[in-house]
Amino acid sequence: MKRNEFIKTCGSICLSTSAITLLLQSCGSIHYASHTLEENIIKLNRSEFVELKNEQTSQRSFVIVKDEGLPFPIVVYKNGDQAIALLMQCTHQGCEVNPNAYSLVCPCHGSEFDTTGKVINPPAEEPLKNYKVTMDDHYYYIHLS
Repeated sequence: MKRNEFIKTCGSICLSTSAITLLLQSCGSIHYASHTLEENIIKLNRSEFVELKNEQTSQRSFVIVKDEGLPFPIVVYKNGDQAIALLMQCTHQGCEVNPNAYSLVCPCHGSEFDTTGKVINPPAEEPLKNYKVTMDDHYYYIHLS
């Protein structure tokens, strides 16, 4: 093998390994949160964002709320003490988006949204529907109306 070919091959392997590592880290595990739904308000315990692994706690960056009363699940991203709740329905053609720690991606046509619901990659032109979130010491309240 010539030196140039060897360098190209090694470079490709390094880039591929880095990309795969980043992809796996961004996937993480999906957590479907326990909740209650009363009078168009979802009550979500703040402890749903705490994850216990190998006897150590860490913070989940997002959880998913799935309820029979909702047309699509809601993803809730946590940023410090604040939370952002987004309907997981793509605004392009209505497909269910796939969340990860950094974005939401539509499997139908490739639209991508950031964790605030803003479009970062078309064909979608409108942001994801977001819901008002209030909180107290123990719960987040997602207001559906």
